[in-house]
Amino acid sequence: MNDHPCAEDPDPLRPGRTGTLFVPVRPGPAGCCARLFRTPLGERTAVAFTGERQLVRALGGRQHWIRLSEPAVRALTAPLGVTTLVVDPLLAVPGPAEVPGRPVRRTVRRPRPAGAPSLTATSAS
Repeated sequence: MNDHPCAEDPDPLRPGRTGTLFVPVRPGPAGCCARLFRTPLGERTAVAFTGERQLVRALGGRQHWIRLSEPAVRALTAPLGVTTLVVDPLLAVPGPAEVPGRPVRRTVRRPRPAGAPSLTATSAS
């Protein structure tokens, strides 16, 4: 091991360092960007998985992902004010079932006036 202060960092994607993570992404105008989620208390958080199987189980087979190291995920989300990274969330809701010929039901939230009761509608897409 090289302890020289100017030595190059080990490859962040090398599994021996912190391990690579599977990070959910979504398409954006400048390419893909990390998908951010909210904790049960409403705090924005980054989410990553230690394996593709865990990601698919939590977010479904259609979820796009990239492989990044933990420091890379934190560096990517820090400018957005996101300081929390949840790895392999245990309380994730299963992704939508992919049944051919059967529409997936998604929750659609519509804006509401201040003081109005919160209503949630569902639509098939």
